[in-house]
Amino acid sequence: MSTLRVAVLGPGGVGGLLAALLASDGHAVTCLAGRDTAARIDREGLHLSSERFGNVTANARGAERLDSPVDACLVTTKATQLEEALERVPAEVLGTAVLVPFLNGVDHMQLLRDRYPEARTVAASIRVSAGRTAPGVVHHEGRLAAVDLATGAEALADALRGAGLDVVVRTDELGLLWDKLSFLAPLALLTTQYMTPLGPVREQHWRDFEAVVCEVAAAARAEGADVDPEATLAFARTVPAEMGSSMQRDAEAGSPTELEAIGGAVLRAAARHGVAVPVTENIVAQLRTRLG
Repeated sequence: MSTLRVAVLGPGGVGGLLAALLASDGHAVTCLAGRDTAARIDREGLHLSSERFGNVTANARGAERLDSPVDACLVTTKATQLEEALERVPAEVLGTAVLVPFLNGVDHMQLLRDRYPEARTVAASIRVSAGRTAPGVVHHEGRLAAVDLATGAEALADALRGAGLDVVVRTDELGLLWDKLSFLAPLALLTTQYMTPLGPVREQHWRDFEAVVCEVAAAARAEGADVDPEATLAFARTVPAEMGSSMQRDAEAGSPTELEAIGGAVLRAAARHGVAVPVTENIVAQLRTRLG
């Protein structure tokens, strides 16, 4: 196995999970974060508790800015923090490394390619329930930990697979991004609208959930992505009832939400192609009013 040099920008729930697993498997991991978080990770390492992976403790470097070459940089911040976070990754230091955004939405791909023209920006998505409980400390719920990567990051795919994650490499970048959004958008929008986990949404608002799934699929197809709304609905029926969304949690906490990166992305794509998405549009409008 080749040892990779990996930077993780934003070691929260997703980033901390990936960083801990890669570091525990022998890869050289640098976590890019604010001063206090970086110092604590540098001093105490990373700690992961997980039903699937057990209790993992791994050494990692903490830093405020990328200051040396890496093979891959994983972007795992929230969309609302992306612009500020990218200041930690100078383009001249990143160079030709593989840049892999585990971000919600679809619009970030062009932003990153414009900002880092020499890097190989590769689309990715992850299905996992993980949260940061303290700086450098992550709790992973359940056993789901599945990563989809577009082609161009095969060495990273091997490393993630070797670290224990379920990894699929896909040739269809648009399909990869819109497949995730096809489930994430209805989940995030409806759990936030009703401030309830997915279970009650399924029981009381399934018609709206179905409508948003189908509307997202229509926008995706107009963009050139081949997505299957029936597969999305089938998956949604199997997800644990207690699953919520990060947008719902952010709204409950009064924090900025990823409404524009998720719901706004669907509306922008639909508008580009003249696709009607009335249910999604109505929910996004209500949330924009409520969340400010």
